Amino acid sequence: MPPEAVQAFAAMSRHFVRLDELHDAVGRRIAKLLSCEAAMVTSGGFGALTLGTAACITGTDPERIRRLPDTAGMKNEVIVQKSHRFAYDHAVRNCGVRLIEVESEDDVERALTERTAMMLFLNKNEPQGRIPAAKFVRLGKHLGIPTLNDAAADVPPVENLFAHTLLGFDLVAVSGGKGLRGPQGAGLLLGRADLIHAARLNTAPHSDTIGRGLKVSKEEMIAMMVALEVYLQRDHQADWREWERRVDVIREGLAAVLGVMTERFVPPIANQVPHARIRWDQRLVKVSAAEIVRELRDGNPSIEVVPVPYEEGSVEIASWMLQPGEAEIIARRLGEGLASATRA
Repeated sequence: MPPEAVQAFAAMSRHFVRLDELHDAVGRRIAKLLSCEAAMVTSGGFGALTLGTAACITGTDPERIRRLPDTAGMKNEVIVQKSHRFAYDHAVRNCGVRLIEVESEDDVERALTERTAMMLFLNKNEPQGRIPAAKFVRLGKHLGIPTLNDAAADVPPVENLFAHTLLGFDLVAVSGGKGLRGPQGAGLLLGRADLIHAARLNTAPHSDTIGRGLKVSKEEMIAMMVALEVYLQRDHQADWREWERRVDVIREGLAAVLGVMTERFVPPIANQVPHARIRWDQRLVKVSAAEIVRELRDGNPSIEVVPVPYEEGSVEIASWMLQPGEAEIIARRLGEGLASATRA
């Protein structure tokens, strides 16, 4: 977290507040900053998904809010593209809904019933689906079904804080502890005022709700708001140049190791910052990716690579979570480990 957010967290810890009033004030401020109708701080992107789903099922009906995840007699189906299924859709299923998988626009129309509560979109999987975001939103509007976009890991770029609500998604979930550098357990739910109001009724400080355990502390609310203010004022081009420099440092530090190749890449969606991919010819460098990962993790200081399934002879390093001087440490440690395996 930036120092300003840490200071705000500490300052709020010394005050008592009415939590609903603080939620209101912070939500208004964030909505104004992000040019959206309404907003709330949630317990991470996961919490935003659960509360957004709950809002679409219950509205503001107190009895329905108390009954979740028992959805008998309620709208309890969520339409999602088959290619957009992912581990975190458990946050949606927590509300007692059934996910209805579709592939085409025609499938969506056929899947629509009186039980349809919401349409779910996973932003990072847009290239894998047959229905792009703009068409997905238009379908939702045409059918009268709220749309929720999970864009948890999609900042940076800063424009994504505005793009999805401007496109017309009724709700957007964003992680607060990644690129925004807010509290690790915080997130944002952005979108329609009526749905944000319903989401608020489904969580703390309201007791008998499915989201009571997804409580956001007063300290997290304020720190998240301040982190967002700081993030919007950053020199994003300067940040990008620094990330590129770190990738260059790592690649240059490995240039002389026989059998090792490096490349710079940027994921097309989600965690969209410069990364370094390191590959090696295992006929020359006799070490597996798992062994290199373990060696980096167990060393001092411990180094963690991008948590993706490792190809044999390949690891990836992200640039944006490094502290000053750490790119140089990574280059040295990787160079030593791969060079040693070359001599083995």
